[in-house]
Amino acid sequence: MTEAVELPTQDLKGRDWLTTEDWSDAEIDTALDLAATLKAQFKAGVTTLHLPHKTAFLIFFDKSTRTRNSFEAGITQLGGHAHFIDSETSQIAHGESAKDMGIILSSYGHGIAIRHDLVPGEGQAYMREVAKWAEVPVINMQCDVDHPCQTLADLMTIREEFGPNLRGRKVAVSWAYAPSYMKPMSVPQGLLMLMSRCGMDVVLAHPPEYGLMPEVMEKAVANAHKHDVKLEVVDNMAEAFEDADVVYPKSWGCLDLFHDPDEAMHLAARYKDWTCTGELMKLTKKDSIYMHCLPADRGYEVTDAVIDGPHSRIYPEAENRLHTAKALMALTM
Repeated sequence: MTEAVELPTQDLKGRDWLTTEDWSDAEIDTALDLAATLKAQFKAGVTTLHLPHKTAFLIFFDKSTRTRNSFEAGITQLGGHAHFIDSETSQIAHGESAKDMGIILSSYGHGIAIRHDLVPGEGQAYMREVAKWAEVPVINMQCDVDHPCQTLADLMTIREEFGPNLRGRKVAVSWAYAPSYMKPMSVPQGLLMLMSRCGMDVVLAHPPEYGLMPEVMEKAVANAHKHDVKLEVVDNMAEAFEDADVVYPKSWGCLDLFHDPDEAMHLAARYKDWTCTGELMKLTKKDSIYMHCLPADRGYEVTDAVIDGPHSRIYPEAENRLHTAKALMALTM
């Protein structure tokens, strides 16, 4: 196998990736350009040992499939190694501080990645405390505020579909019903913050009780104003889907009820008709795409006909999680 080319830039070495808001448009483009290069090289069988013998510590406060495996496979393909740390089986469960974790783990390796997404007000604050003390980059694998690894892969997928110039395209981010559990708010919040910077008009749809964090909405509105795009909030899926190029319907929890899961699920059951169906997809553009971060609650959030149909891009979207994770690690570590 041939060797990989040099990294396009080292300007981001040592940088944290805690929200997409922390990186400039140009820096996000750098990450996406590298992800595209790494993807092409992966498919061509090119060796990409940009992080030989380097170690990343992956700390999980929640379950994971795509995130854990994209980071573990990704750093292996870059020549390094990942350590999986379950918070429940580590000293975090006994109260070890974020300060101690940041100092000690950064003395053992070259990067720390964290998923801490279930409790509003905790995850992002914890990551920033770790980053304050760590001497290596800290990567947000999903928190209560943002899921910047997912939304970066989402943007990569949309650009692959429609090209780099997304001006005038419309993305509909919609709440959808799921009976499983109160899902984090970070994906829709991350989408609003990032897509409002990319030239796309953004429509958010949700029942009245499912508004996003006020500070996130403020950032999204500011981004939309700065980039001269529309940002609308509506209260039904059909209105959001009308003439959309991209639809992203998924469930998330009610901000006021994360402390009361039983009441939260009782509330969600009032909106069982919030499902992405083939009839709703007919309202979108003919070449529109359906996206979801996965896992999707089939038969609830979305029908099988849609998620397995011609509009669906869930598998390329999931695949891009690997290449964007590799790009972030290669650039920062």
